[in-house]
Amino acid sequence: MTHRVTIKDVATQAKVSYQTVSKVVNGQAQVSSETRERIWQAIHDLGYRPHITARNLRVGASHMLGYSWRSVPSDQFNPVLDKFLQSMVEAAEKSGYHLLPFPCPPDHAQVEVYRELIFSGRVDGFVLSSTNLNDERIAYLLDTGFPFVAFGRANPEWDFPYVDVDGTAGLRVATEHLLSLGHRRIALIAWPGESLTGKFRVQGYLEAMQSAGRLVDPDWIARGEHSALFGEIVAQRWLDLPADQRPTAIIALSDLMAIGVMNAIQERGLEVGREIAVVGFDDVPMAQYLRPPLTSLRQPIWELGQQVIAMLIKLIRNVTLEERRVLLPPRLVTRASSGTGAPG
Repeated sequence: MTHRVTIKDVATQAKVSYQTVSKVVNGQAQVSSETRERIWQAIHDLGYRPHITARNLRVGASHMLGYSWRSVPSDQFNPVLDKFLQSMVEAAEKSGYHLLPFPCPPDHAQVEVYRELIFSGRVDGFVLSSTNLNDERIAYLLDTGFPFVAFGRANPEWDFPYVDVDGTAGLRVATEHLLSLGHRRIALIAWPGESLTGKFRVQGYLEAMQSAGRLVDPDWIARGEHSALFGEIVAQRWLDLPADQRPTAIIALSDLMAIGVMNAIQERGLEVGREIAVVGFDDVPMAQYLRPPLTSLRQPIWELGQQVIAMLIKLIRNVTLEERRVLLPPRLVTRASSGTGAPG
């Protein structure tokens, strides 16, 4: 008969008392980070699983859904995640659940937060955002079999439920829009190469250019931090080129970077939309109030938040999902910043 690992086995392996293990698992212990890590390592090595299900049958499920996100620097904004949060809160409350938001810590500490929330029984499932390749959170939750749904994708071979915006389709539409206006020198301001979401969006730009038979100058793709300053710096560099060599249109992977591009163009005394077209991504509320109003890709964030919660609650209730991988297309909202045609 296989020996069931107990809390005392964990304590022996970690060289602490079983009371200390219990308190760490329940998030109640004030111990050193070294001791805490040793305990969680012992739990992982031994395959210890407390009777969370049995305890929930006694005291009832938590009816809390954990939601982690990466904090935004103070000089940036992310209205997309704000709207996503609002949508999830509404959807969860309609089904008798509440959201427990918590910031996602640095990489090495990510899994520990999830372990503590699972073992303490404080949440019934998780919503993840800001996902990427080899995401440790997804790997851990897949290994434990704990319910979760992601806003975003990760390794294609990993089978997990997610809802995401089809950035490839969005950038394809945006690029085709500019091509239809006669633009041939279309530049792109992207995120660093390790961003999976960024890769999907860049792919759409490349596909549209290739389909139109347009060669892409490597110098027309700039990668860097998600900030208005980076967009402005890159645009200034392109504006230093002779008029017959510089891009006539610029797409940015976010409205924040597009705002930096517009600032650079206007500082040179050029007219956005008439002399250089600009397109963003997100369609933040302020996009329509810029001068000129910004053409942008609007993400179906409210619908996405509703779907994520609906899928997660089904998983918690052991209901089979009809679709585990959902891609929602963004919609191009055309305004004056993309103009009516390429300059002659």
